[in-house]
Amino acid sequence: MVLSDSADGDITASGSAASDSADGDITATSEWAALARHARELQAGGVDLAGLFEADPGRAGRCTSTAGELVVDWSRHLVTDATVELLLALAERAGVAARIEAMLAGEPVNVTDGRAALHTALRAPAGEAVVTGGVDVAPAVAAERERMGAFVRALVAGERRGAGGLPIRTVVNIGIGGSQLGPAMAHEALAAFRSCDLECRFVSNIDPAALAAGLDGLDAAETLFIVVSKGFATAETLANARAARAWAASVLGLEAAGRHFVAVTASREAAVEFGIEPDDVFATWDWVGGRFSMGSAAGLAVMAAIGEENFAAMLAGMRSIDEHVAGGPAASVPMLLGLLSVWYRNFWGFQTRAVVPYSERLRLFGVWLQQVIMESNGKRVRLDGSPVGCETAEIVWGGPGADSQHSFHQLLHQGTTAVPADFIVLARPDADVAGPPGVAERHEALVANCFAQAAALAFGTPPAEEDDPHRELPGNRPSTVILAPELTPSVLGQLVALYEHQTVVQGAVWGVNSFDQFGVELGKTLADAITADLRAGTDPAGSDAADADHDPSTKSLLAHYRRLRKL
Repeated sequence: MVLSDSADGDITASGSAASDSADGDITATSEWAALARHARELQAGGVDLAGLFEADPGRAGRCTSTAGELVVDWSRHLVTDATVELLLALAERAGVAARIEAMLAGEPVNVTDGRAALHTALRAPAGEAVVTGGVDVAPAVAAERERMGAFVRALVAGERRGAGGLPIRTVVNIGIGGSQLGPAMAHEALAAFRSCDLECRFVSNIDPAALAAGLDGLDAAETLFIVVSKGFATAETLANARAARAWAASVLGLEAAGRHFVAVTASREAAVEFGIEPDDVFATWDWVGGRFSMGSAAGLAVMAAIGEENFAAMLAGMRSIDEHVAGGPAASVPMLLGLLSVWYRNFWGFQTRAVVPYSERLRLFGVWLQQVIMESNGKRVRLDGSPVGCETAEIVWGGPGADSQHSFHQLLHQGTTAVPADFIVLARPDADVAGPPGVAERHEALVANCFAQAAALAFGTPPAEEDDPHRELPGNRPSTVILAPELTPSVLGQLVALYEHQTVVQGAVWGVNSFDQFGVELGKTLADAITADLRAGTDPAGSDAADADHDPSTKSLLAHYRRLRKL
């Protein structure tokens, strides 16, 4: 098999792969067995990154791909040409391309909920039909985006005012999970593009300290709350929303406080019942998963901060990766990155992936990505409900460089656990910090640190240079470097879609549903029952009859809690 550069720098594969997709367990296929044999051969032969580069002077160029404005160097991975060929054959047998095509076409790929997973419709260009369930949803998406824009324009211009006639100065986004992680990450990442004096805050945790911090120093008369909940039934979000409404009502009165709340939800009636005016309810849809919803009205606070034009640029960035996946080579960049994760998770036994953005403004990117990958693919049964035959979903962790170099990079370099790493770095500093003296030099030092970490992980201590085992770095640790020109709205959108699509690739290989999240439901149900008992105020011994419904450990904790509350 030969790796060759396509016209846009992506890697294409020559040679044939299995043409039929697996109806059952992918681990029972000949393609899986071939990869397992290949992995054992590489491991037994001591595959060595330094040796791979020495034997193939053109490896760096051939294993660097482009998607949109992103330059992705995947040359420092423990793969050969044969590895890539076998991974692509596995993807073909698993029907990965067909599953992506079905997702993009609006088919009900979320089989457990009987829904489409059509977040890509949120960034489709004007005039393009996007059909699911026989309905073109594009007009509704366009209409809602126009409503968002009109609302933001009125807010920024001071036309949308509070009940007392004062302009809104602070927006507080109340949500949790996908209703907060993506928007908060984007708001932080695009600080250089905030286009007005409007301050945005994000509250998610039910811990009273979170809302207290979110309200600290605010004037209720100048504050607007955006309550984001797809079903408008999320316990944490509603608890915080009720508390925020009580806070506003204590100053403005209950009726006037309603003027300071809008909602984003797929359950319009529930929002109206909560007390939000019908005209202040923005729509999202059941075919948009929360962790993929940042391009919908769930991103209303982001649009308020950066403006319509920049928000549109972010969506366009996402769209460019959608098009790369839909119309590009078989080995698109998300396909390759997703398959590399499968390679390490299933054939090398690596359980985690570190994501290290060398950008302070991307410090929340890894937190957002944890939900996208681990909630999507942290599954133990396949689409048909049968048990998976392999490990799924890597554990995602990390933090911003260069801070992380002084925390966990020691483990990356010399620990007994190998951790593949993604390094994200920008060629230019953020637009709003480029002026002061010394910025260019400090940014170059930042980039140098990123490149140096990738090199040290791959190649370790030079041979014969260090004979002290305490100082020796073994190298041979894989990493990807993602380089972009600058952290613009478009580039952020490209990064978001890049990881969304590779998550779908992983799930398609494993045959799991990447679009449901039933694993979080039991805890919510148990919490409701425990909350009721905590509020019952029963005796310190915990002998209340209601406690009999709980397991012994929980009953013990209830007793200790009641005792400590009374101290």
